[in-house]
Amino acid sequence: MMKGKQAGIAKAAPAEPRYHRRGEAQMSATELKKKVSLAVDEMRDELVSISLSIHKNPELAFNERKAAAWLSGFLEKQGFSVKRNVAGMETDFYASFVSGQGGPAIAILGEYDALPEVGHACGHNIIGTSAVGAGAALKKALEGSGIPGRVLVLGTPAEEGGGGKVFMVDKGIFKDVDAALMVHPTSGATRIGGRSTATHSFLFDYYGKAAHAASAPTEGVNALDAANIFFHAVACLRQHVPEDVRMHGIITKGGDAVNIIPEHTQVRYLLRSYSMKTIARIAEKVKACARAGAVATGCRLEIEEKDGYKARIPNKVLSRLFIENMRSFGEEVLDEITDGKGSTDFGDVSLAVPSCNGYVSIAPENVAGHSREFCAASASEKGMQALILSAKSLAATALDLILDPAVLTKAKEEFLAKKDA
Repeated sequence: MMKGKQAGIAKAAPAEPRYHRRGEAQMSATELKKKVSLAVDEMRDELVSISLSIHKNPELAFNERKAAAWLSGFLEKQGFSVKRNVAGMETDFYASFVSGQGGPAIAILGEYDALPEVGHACGHNIIGTSAVGAGAALKKALEGSGIPGRVLVLGTPAEEGGGGKVFMVDKGIFKDVDAALMVHPTSGATRIGGRSTATHSFLFDYYGKAAHAASAPTEGVNALDAANIFFHAVACLRQHVPEDVRMHGIITKGGDAVNIIPEHTQVRYLLRSYSMKTIARIAEKVKACARAGAVATGCRLEIEEKDGYKARIPNKVLSRLFIENMRSFGEEVLDEITDGKGSTDFGDVSLAVPSCNGYVSIAPENVAGHSREFCAASASEKGMQALILSAKSLAATALDLILDPAVLTKAKEEFLAKKDA
């Protein structure tokens, strides 16, 4: 992830210990967090085994059958009630545990899809496994306590292309959720994710006329030339867009044979910005660049476009809790919320409920995400240490929200204020 603007988080005075009665005994938040930490340590070998198995068996968007089965199966074994295909996706799941009566519902989200060619070069094997580890640890800490609350672990497919969380938001899965938490491996410093960019996608199809490239080129209309002119035009556009805008694409079809004038080419293109207003404005310019290729060559152009992921809204209340908990487990964490130029379907979740997306370091800053080096880091010893830290931090932060309704109320107030803005 590329670094962007940072927003500081005001340091709060240490909270007074919160106590909850269990029979004649009293369990403080500190004692419950110790139980969470011990539970994760006891499950460490199994969690690492699942994570490495997912890493060795990379599965693309909506086809994560092995990963979904391993993760949901682990939760079933831990006593969770597990439902699958809750949002119309074969590889999604919804696991729940209820403690006491009433109380908030805290969702911990897991991802487990891989990238083409480079496998788990975004570390989703760590994300999915840390989520189920956190959920199981929370269940062990809360079981029999009488403390009211619901622990949800949501399996969300296809973050790298397709947006499983978008389907789950649209299906109302987050309707009764009070807060959502997730971690993501990263390079460089451990931190909290701030804004992410929203996305808008294009599919440009150019249609020309085939002809023999050597004996009758004048009879052809070259659709590849049209695509090349588009890429040149949009490259010139880059000088005239705001700093947060990112534009990139690929030619998915460039022709059929070298000795045939290409009669059909196809371009997939993606536009990103923090602002949907900016996206709407720049999208018109991108389409003008596409039309320039068609006009210059005489090709026919067809355009498909659609909005993708929403921009993520960070929540400072939840972020402060997450930072405190990661530090309590010995991790060095930046004070600032850090914006990124990447995009995630967690952005759609952040518009549905108060949300926090932590980023835990598994590699030096010069290791790029979506690289083979980052893929290796996702199965490294440092990666597995990050898995355990993430599970503990997720569970401890969820515990804070379950134990302290006032903190959750503040997080919701901030969420509503930002959403309205």
